[in-house]
Amino acid sequence: MERWRLIVSGRVQGVGYRQACCQRAQALGLGGWVRNRPDGWVELEAEGCSQVLEQLRIWCESGPAAAQVSSVNASVIPLAGQDWFEVRH
Repeated sequence: MERWRLIVSGRVQGVGYRQACCQRAQALGLGGWVRNRPDGWVELEAEGCSQVLEQLRIWCESGPAAAQVSSVNASVIPLAGQDWFEVRH
């Protein structure tokens, strides 16, 4: 088990990115959360096995159809034991 923080830049707010990301993470069985940041980017933390986290990272590189992702920066952070995934406001 690992926990990753992903920072997604580009046109990722106002395009359904958080909800689509939450649905994808839930489908993959990951725990964590996703939220908009004041700087216009999206931040998420996800917890699960590294192979599944990599699948989410790859999805984040394109996101939903209306998104235009510039970059996805990933870092490993300490586990939090969260077993559900949610959209935070």
